[in-house]
Amino acid sequence: MIKLVFCLRRREGLSREEFQRYWREDHARLVKQHKDALGILRYVQVHTDYGAMTDALRKSRRADEPFDGVAELWYESIEAMQASGGNPDARAAGKALYEDEKTFIDLERSSIWVGQEHEIISG
Repeated sequence: MIKLVFCLRRREGLSREEFQRYWREDHARLVKQHKDALGILRYVQVHTDYGAMTDALRKSRRADEPFDGVAELWYESIEAMQASGGNPDARAAGKALYEDEKTFIDLERSSIWVGQEHEIISG
């Protein structure tokens, strides 16, 4: 399995609540709509909680500001992920997701990469 990890920061002018609601409800619906064309096997959103524990952890490690959330998308293989680039339906789906992402994600301040999970503790 291959995973695409996208660490998100919201666009300026959006509250955390607005960002998380839009991402969880509207953008998630769009990802579900295009999952087959893109070969997505699993999609998870991790929404940041800015409570006292997050603040304490950040201070204890002198960490930068937290991301507003993390999106995780699983694919069968890197080849399956790359193969979708040759499919017109997948290209159209990717474009639709990207155009939507620009409306609520600060893409320049967000981070994205592809990697492989190594499960150390299970269950």
